Amino acid sequence: MKSLYDIPAPAKLNLFLHITGRRADGYHLLQSAFMLIDWHDTLHFELCTQSNISREDLLTPLPEDDLILRAARALQTLGGTTQGAHISVEKRLPAQAGMGGGSSDAASTLLALNRLWELHLSLQQLTQIGLSLGADVPFFLSGHNAWVEGIGEKITPLSLPRAQFLVIKPDAGLPTQAIFSAPDLKRDTNPAIIAGFAANPFGFGRNDLQAVAQRLCPEVTKALDWLDSRGLQGRMTGSGSAVFAHVPTLFELGDVPKALQIRLCSNLEVHPLAGWAS
Repeated sequence: MKSLYDIPAPAKLNLFLHITGRRADGYHLLQSAFMLIDWHDTLHFELCTQSNISREDLLTPLPEDDLILRAARALQTLGGTTQGAHISVEKRLPAQAGMGGGSSDAASTLLALNRLWELHLSLQQLTQIGLSLGADVPFFLSGHNAWVEGIGEKITPLSLPRAQFLVIKPDAGLPTQAIFSAPDLKRDTNPAIIAGFAANPFGFGRNDLQAVAQRLCPEVTKALDWLDSRGLQGRMTGSGSAVFAHVPTLFELGDVPKALQIRLCSNLEVHPLAGWAS
């Protein structure tokens, strides 16, 4: 039995994000296209024969009780195992960016520990745990780019052409709750269909959260303006402060403002851990 895994946890971009309604319990109904990119955290898992679960932050400090530990404890309980793990985290994805970093970490934790502890839980069982942790976790467990609806639980696989994207994260972050609780948030966009998206996947729709985000965080506007100055059409991803633009294959980055964290990324066809659960 293998006792150590080194696991990637990739980020995602929301190619568009429409809010189509709101449930009675307050959860927002959305439509979006989630796309995996090659910017990732790295998690190291070491088997412990005792039931203790511990975490060590190798780069950026994480909250004391983050999604990684919550995912590990939930899996340990459902799997009924007395084994534990020590998890070392190289956190490279920025927080409050809208790129799903915490959810991706949780998904990779579930997939890795399911193997490390030899629990043999199905993907459906892991997804139920994932949905209890966060709306984006089931997407990262699914293993592929996807058309996402509902509150994040309705996932339809998407095939996307290979492409490059310039991703920009301002210093400031944006808490999700602040955006979704804003009274001026647009919540009535008409539902779209996959065929309409497929005709123009990197230019379809908009992010309904962007107007509120720009009001709450002027740095989002500055990042979008910088993209515009380079002749690029930018938009916000998810509910954080990161923005992105589709760029030509031979795009040259050039001078970068110091206040912006900028990375040239490629999309992924599948998640690196696709197929790790049946």
